[in-house]
Order: sequence, then structure tokens, then C-alpha cells
Amino acid sequence: MDHSNRRDSDIAFEEILVLNAISLVSARMARRLAALAKQRQSEEGGKPFNEQSKHYGSNHRRASRCSCRY
Repeated sequence: MDHSNRRDSDIAFEEILVLNAISLVSARMARRLAALAKQRQSEEGGKPFNEQSKHYGSNHRRASRCSCRY
């Protein structure tokens, strides 16, 4: 039984590392895409999307409670 628990905790730790890496890459991509969109808007002479709508990126609702169970 102890061997099985150790293996499960190793797998969980690896999953956490993978999810953290995905999160970092996603954040980096989002920053780069936002910078690219801003650059394109300035080249076209328009306002960036967030200045037009005043709610870009913050118009979503959070889940009231996390449904994840570990």
C-alpha cells in the first residue's frame, strides 16, 4: 500500500509541475498576443480594444466554488 501511495503522490507532483509550466507558457503567450494586438492597432491608428469597451479581459465570471477534488 505504501508503494502505491508514493507512486500516486509522485504522479500528482508531476501533474502540478506540468500544469504550472502550461500556465507560464499561456501567460507569456497572452502577453505577446496583447502586445501584438496593441502594435497592430497603433499601426492602423485605432484605439486598442480595451479602451473601446472598458472591460476587455474582465467581463468573465469566476466560478463561485472550485469543483476540483484532490
